[in-house]
Amino acid sequence: MKTLYLVRHAKSSWRNPEWDDLERPLLEKGIKRCRKIMALLPDKIAAPDLILSSPAVRALQTARIIAGTMHYDLSRIRVDRTLYYGDADRIRNLFFDLPTEARSVMLIGHNPSMTNLANMFLNDHLEWLPVSAILALRFKTSDWLKMLNTPATVVFYLDSSLVKKNGSE
Repeated sequence: MKTLYLVRHAKSSWRNPEWDDLERPLLEKGIKRCRKIMALLPDKIAAPDLILSSPAVRALQTARIIAGTMHYDLSRIRVDRTLYYGDADRIRNLFFDLPTEARSVMLIGHNPSMTNLANMFLNDHLEWLPVSAILALRFKTSDWLKMLNTPATVVFYLDSSLVKKNGSE
């Protein structure tokens, strides 16, 4: 079995128009919401074997929040430019280089690429993957390459609408 976590970064700041897009940090609201979503993770969800993040500051900050919550060693977060510059097809090519022994991988990136990637595996397509959303997909295969042709099962989906419904925002 392989588990793929697709994550869109938390809400970021547009405050300084002189910042390059890669430099935009998370808003305090984005940090809080990401932590609240992490608190909703189903019990017994182990840290992924590998976390890959876009090099954008907001994605790396999101990766660090998630990694810290899941007790994943922050120094093991891998940065991959494809998660910032690539479209869904290019991101999907990352699966060719994933270690076979990794049973679970988390990708942290941006829209529209993350929504488009998710929809490659879903029968009921998402309209838009919101900020801080986490989609967990499971594939009945032992090979990351074979998962591209294996039906996905949704393990869970968390987004900020759940935070609001629980009255914690």
